[in-house]
Amino acid sequence: MVFTKYLTMKRVNKSKPEEPSKRKARKVYKESRTSTKKSVKKDSDNDDKIKLIRLNKFIADAGICSRREADKLIESGKVRINGKLVTALGTKVSPGDLVIYNGERLKSEKLRYLLLNKPKGFITTSDDPQNRRTVMNLVEKACDERIYSVGRLDRNTTGILLFTNDGELTTRLTHPSHGVKKLYHVVLDKPLSKNDLLKIMEGVELEDGIINPDKINWVEDEPDKRHIGIELHSGKNRIVRRIFEHLGYEVARLDRVIFAGLTKKDLPRGRWRFLEEKEVNILKMIGEKPEEKKRK
Repeated sequence: MVFTKYLTMKRVNKSKPEEPSKRKARKVYKESRTSTKKSVKKDSDNDDKIKLIRLNKFIADAGICSRREADKLIESGKVRINGKLVTALGTKVSPGDLVIYNGERLKSEKLRYLLLNKPKGFITTSDDPQNRRTVMNLVEKACDERIYSVGRLDRNTTGILLFTNDGELTTRLTHPSHGVKKLYHVVLDKPLSKNDLLKIMEGVELEDGIINPDKINWVEDEPDKRHIGIELHSGKNRIVRRIFEHLGYEVARLDRVIFAGLTKKDLPRGRWRFLEEKEVNILKMIGEKPEEKKRK
């Protein structure tokens, strides 16, 4: 093989010399290729230094929505960068760019994840025209970033409530297709009969459809059958109360003890704490597609 290659090289050397004009053209082409490669590498290096990020991620990091929903906002022409309307998916922005959505400038903030053990008497909203106490009053000094609750608990319900400015995670945790589990401790006005327990297990038909809890049973450590543990993934409004009211029971106390694997262990009522990194990583795995896991 080496011998054959050597003969081929000798034949090329014996061929007729190129004309000066061709040699010059070849030289110019070679120099232009080298220049282009250097330019591309330089631009690539600059991109790394500037830390450009995709526009949909920038919007999600600003706490507006998920990346998929951000793509829809971009395509519909609702986002501007430095005064120019942007509709192309895959557009990248730098930290200094002016990104406008709905008349307001968006800022890519540090993502925050906070867990509150909600007390009774607080409504889950960021602002209340009637000036009632809101959960935001309990976490307003936690961080400089603007955070929102993931889902809601009604005024008289206590327990686990997650806050974040991560729009993409919020969408995953609240969308019913991802089946995020929630466990409630219910205290009824009277003992729950075995017949009604079985009815709930089989599914209760309410005005907005049939509800099938994932699990339900009496709480073993309690003295009577007024204490119920019920696990479900539905995010419908007042769903736990409506299940029992449908069968003629009144909920005296309702406490959410687990949400997406998070518990209120070592977290007194009315107090909050930031999630640990490992807790955040577990939450981000919820609803991930196989291709997303592979990219990691």
